[in-house]
Amino acid sequence: MSQPRGSRLWAAREALLFWLATLLLIAGVVAAAAGAGGPASALWAGATLVGLAYSTITIAVALLRRRPSVDVIAWLALAGALLVGQPLAGAVIAVMLFTGGLLEARASARARRELGRLAAGAPRIARREGPAGLDEIPVDRVAVGDRLLVGAGELVPVDGRLLDDGVFDESALSGEPLPVERRAGDDVRSGVVNAGAAARMLATETAAASTYAGVVRLVQRAQASSAPFVRLADRFALIFVPLTLLVAGMAWAISGEAVRAVAVLVVATPCPLLLAAPIAIMSGVSRAARYGVILKGGAALERLAAGRVLLFDKTGTLTSGRPVLATVATGHDLPADEVLRLAASLDQSSAHVLAAPIVTAARDRRLSLSAASDVRERHGFGIEGTVEGHAVRLGKAAWVVDGPAPEWVRRARRRATLDGSLTVFAAVDDRPAGVLLLTDPLRPDAPRMMRTLRDAGIERTVLITGDRADIAETVGRVAGVDTVYADRDPADKLAIVGAEQAAAPSVMVGDGVNDAPALAAAGVGVALAARGVTAAAEAADVVLTTDRVDGLADAILVARRARRIARRSAALGMTLSLAAMVPAAAGLLTPVAGALLQEAIDVAAIGLALTVLLPQRTHTVTMPTADLAVTRQLYEQHTAIRPLVEQIRAVADDLSVTRADLGPARALLDLLETDLLPHERAEEEQLLPIVARALGGPDPIAALSRTHAEIEHQIRRLRRTLPDVGSRPEPEDVIDLRAGLYGLYAIMQLHNAQEEENAFSLMPTARGGDA
Repeated sequence: MSQPRGSRLWAAREALLFWLATLLLIAGVVAAAAGAGGPASALWAGATLVGLAYSTITIAVALLRRRPSVDVIAWLALAGALLVGQPLAGAVIAVMLFTGGLLEARASARARRELGRLAAGAPRIARREGPAGLDEIPVDRVAVGDRLLVGAGELVPVDGRLLDDGVFDESALSGEPLPVERRAGDDVRSGVVNAGAAARMLATETAAASTYAGVVRLVQRAQASSAPFVRLADRFALIFVPLTLLVAGMAWAISGEAVRAVAVLVVATPCPLLLAAPIAIMSGVSRAARYGVILKGGAALERLAAGRVLLFDKTGTLTSGRPVLATVATGHDLPADEVLRLAASLDQSSAHVLAAPIVTAARDRRLSLSAASDVRERHGFGIEGTVEGHAVRLGKAAWVVDGPAPEWVRRARRRATLDGSLTVFAAVDDRPAGVLLLTDPLRPDAPRMMRTLRDAGIERTVLITGDRADIAETVGRVAGVDTVYADRDPADKLAIVGAEQAAAPSVMVGDGVNDAPALAAAGVGVALAARGVTAAAEAADVVLTTDRVDGLADAILVARRARRIARRSAALGMTLSLAAMVPAAAGLLTPVAGALLQEAIDVAAIGLALTVLLPQRTHTVTMPTADLAVTRQLYEQHTAIRPLVEQIRAVADDLSVTRADLGPARALLDLLETDLLPHERAEEEQLLPIVARALGGPDPIAALSRTHAEIEHQIRRLRRTLPDVGSRPEPEDVIDLRAGLYGLYAIMQLHNAQEEENAFSLMPTARGGDA
């Protein structure tokens, strides 16, 4: 629906006033050149009166809001120009005033346009699979659990989980220009575009609760609060206005010439202070939107830039916020991959939060899934069904394991307790078959982000979580935070945030519903809303629509640069204006010359403010397309190697001094030499040069290269150990072999974590998780 004409005219008022004043000024110049002095003066006086009327309105609005304003200087300059017979100076001042207003309106419109592009393509229809085939329905009729088909070039209508592999353009939400490959089992957000073949998905949210609906709400709020900005000049009005009036009065009193006072007022017209800072702030809001960061107005940007203490929730902020399969512990009946394949085949049709990581892990391992039949979910217990003729049951131990638990189950439980893992027990044909251990891994980009935040000026970092102290301390230590508060409920979080905010400007980051009070209490709240706009995002001042926590570092860099340039541009303009008062008071500048000089000062100050829109240094690394393709290929191999790394620990766990079976160890060593070593050598040759180019600095790949060499050394050492053991190994030989396997496992865990942090986190869409 188009806007009414009156609304369009009001929205374009700055441009209309600018062109009216400019045409009157030019017409007066033409009349003067033709020798018509009277009409020229009348035209210039008309332009001056337009500016005078505009200034009168802005002053009246400031008085109604009980806010000091330096607009009074512009008003006095315009009135003075008319009173001393300098209409040309008045016309130039009016054009200068409206030029600044037009630039401010354009900057505001640009910021709204960058934000508004997110809301422009909201999904409206969905294609639902039913007994009668596909049915095209309004998006608000989609229910959780519906199976949908997203055709090529179509918008994903609601948040869901993919049932097929797909390629998606996620630029509307993340700003990432390249299409992203998503595997079956991955989450997909509403509003992204299917850039490949048609793909099926399972709806996990309704339209109202999906990502895009929340983004639209956030955009509307950001647009409503982004203009008008509180002018930076108002903070200095109580000092600047009296100073200007004092200099103008003294110039008039000493010289007896009112025209000198007018000249002082003309050069003191504070357009740089009125407009340069808001334009820089608006440009910062616009720039941040390109990185997938929604800043709810200029005040939010300034508070973000001022932050000195950064507080984090753990889950979903420093960690991935969704479970990832770490390993599959099994007995001797079925191998781990077969247990996982059967479990994932059953979980394909489940919308449970733990189903997605199980299906994703099976797809990552290239396991062939089958359709399940007779599927039944028991709330609070688990799911059961038939897969390839086998009765498969997944869920809690009490429901799956009947009778005394085998030794391998007790060992898996103990590991889960030590690691803080979730467990899903699997039974096949009524016998315990495996335990799937799932963890919430540290985001691979979190440690790098922490270092960048410190470089950007953050002085203190604090982790607040309701999780156990041992898990929280581990996450905090690895991420590099200064202080950890564990076992805290929302009320405790609120108290801690209040105390930190009282000590220094604070920034609170979270993504859950229970984070909303703390986000609202902090100096500025930052919400990660990549997987849906929750109450936390509604309460926050800054919202990250990308699933990359390092976007926070980019947001702070953008905010601080915008604030820095705003201050510099305002300081430059005001310094030049103050300096110009001296020759104006001395009679060396006429009002017309002063107006032209002030116009040049305005252009310089506003031009500096607009440099915020230029590209700047960011934490996020943009990789060339060729390097990105190689990195993604190696990341897929990296992901596929994870089960082999876990197998190292499993083989070591099973080694017994009393009855050593070296067959699994020999088979493992063969796989390490045929699968793992070629992968590590490929990373050394292909991945590390890419990382070096992307990160720069003094030898950024030294640690990765050193661990590659250590891994190869440890595998060769194991190969030398096995033949010496023979068929009847001594207990000391088994102990040495087990120690070597545990040592290799520890090195692999550390090395893979380093690669996740320093290499694969550079990719726009890398999934977190240990390997």
